[in-house]
Amino acid sequence: MASLQLPTQPPAASADTSGVRHRRAPAWLQATPLTLTFALFFVIPLVITLIVSFWDYNEYQIIPAFTFKNYVAIFDGCSSMSDVCVTLKTYGSTVKFCAIVWAITTVLGFTIAYFLAFHVRSTGAQTTLFLICTIPFWTSNVIRMISWIPLLGRNGLVNQALLATHLVDRPLEWLLYSNFSVVLAFVHLYTFFMIVPIFNAMMRIDRSLLEAARDAGASGWQVVRDVVLPLSKTGIVIGSIFVITIVMGDFLTVGVMGGQQIASVGKIIQVQTGYLQFPAAAANAIILLAVVLMIVWALTRVVDIRKEL
Repeated sequence: MASLQLPTQPPAASADTSGVRHRRAPAWLQATPLTLTFALFFVIPLVITLIVSFWDYNEYQIIPAFTFKNYVAIFDGCSSMSDVCVTLKTYGSTVKFCAIVWAITTVLGFTIAYFLAFHVRSTGAQTTLFLICTIPFWTSNVIRMISWIPLLGRNGLVNQALLATHLVDRPLEWLLYSNFSVVLAFVHLYTFFMIVPIFNAMMRIDRSLLEAARDAGASGWQVVRDVVLPLSKTGIVIGSIFVITIVMGDFLTVGVMGGQQIASVGKIIQVQTGYLQFPAAAANAIILLAVVLMIVWALTRVVDIRKEL
C-alpha cells in the first residue's frame, strides 16, 4: 500500500522570510546615518556632560571623582525660607524673559502668518513677502543686535528724535542695557521661528471651512477664534518650542543688550566655562536641560504633534 505524502511548505516559507529580510534591510540602512548622527552630536555629548557634572574640580584641574558638590553648590541657600536663593532668582529672570518673548512672538507670528496665508491671494506675493521676513537672517545675530545700539543709545537716533520733538526732557536711559532692550532683541531675532510653523499650519487649513463658518453667520473674529486658531495649534506649539528652547539657553543677547548687568542661566554657564569651571557649568546645563524638557513636555500635552503632522 503506497504511503500518503503530504505536501510541505518549508521551502516557500523560507523564501518568503528571506524576501522580507531583504525588504527590511534597506529601511535599517536608511535609518543608520540619522541614528549615528543623532548619537554622535546629541546623545554622546549629553552623556559626557552628565558625567562631567558629577566630577570635582579646583582652580587648576578637573578631578574625575564622583561628587554631588556641584549640584549642592547650585542650590546653596535655597533651603532658607527668608530669602530666595541666587539660583531661583536667576531661573526666575530667565523664565520671565522667556514668557514675555514667547507672548510677543506668538502674537506677532500669528498675525503675520494669518496675513500671509489668508489676505495675500497671489502665490508670488506670498513668496516675496515670506522672503522679506528672512532678510534679517542674512546677517549674524551679533550684527543684528549691535544695530540696535546706535538707535537706542543715550545719544542714539531714538533719543535724539524724542528730544527734538520735545516729547522728553532728557534721554531715556532704559532704552538700552535694560530688560526692554533684551526683550526687543529677542523678539527681533526669534519672531521668524514662530512665523514659519504657524504659516505652514495655516496653509494646510481647508478654505471651505472658513467659507462655511462665514455662511453660518460667524464674524471675522469668530472665524479666527473658532476655526483658524484651533487648526493652527500645531504650528503655535512647534514655534513655541523653538522660541522657548533658544531663549532659555541664550547668553549672547542677554550679555550684549543687557550690558553684562542682567543675569540668566545661559550667562552663568558661559561665565563658569570662561573660568574653566566645567563641572559646575555642566551641572547647570543639566538642570537647564531638565527645565526646558519639562516645558516642552507641557507643550506637547496641549497638542500631540505626532498625530497632527
